[in-house]
Amino acid sequence: QVQLVESGGGLVQAGGYLRLSCEASGRTINDWTIGWFRQAPGKEREFVASINWTGRFTNYADSVKGRFTISKTDGAFTVVVYLQMNTLKPEDTAVYSCAARHRVGDQYNFWGRGTQVTVSS
Repeated sequence: QVQLVESGGGLVQAGGYLRLSCEASGRTINDWTIGWFRQAPGKEREFVASINWTGRFTNYADSVKGRFTISKTDGAFTVVVYLQMNTLKPEDTAVYSCAARHRVGDQYNFWGRGTQVTVSS
């Protein structure tokens, strides 16, 4: 079981930046890959970035490469995964959610509720 809580969303002008946080907790949290996803109104949810359980491997959607950076800090039963978002664009507007996938699994099984990011033009 993994619990995830996002924070850090808000309203920012185009070209600005935000840092999202995902607090992920559970007894085996260090065995889980954490991913960020986003869903804009009227669109399907899409993958944004992920960081594996060791923290050594990251993956990004093409649309955010070079602008977003994912990182994490580890604890015994809680990790915090950050998504630094720079040079934001209006098309980055969405609800951002983090999710957890076990290191031997192929699906994200646990999800947070999300945090709203709005980028004004």
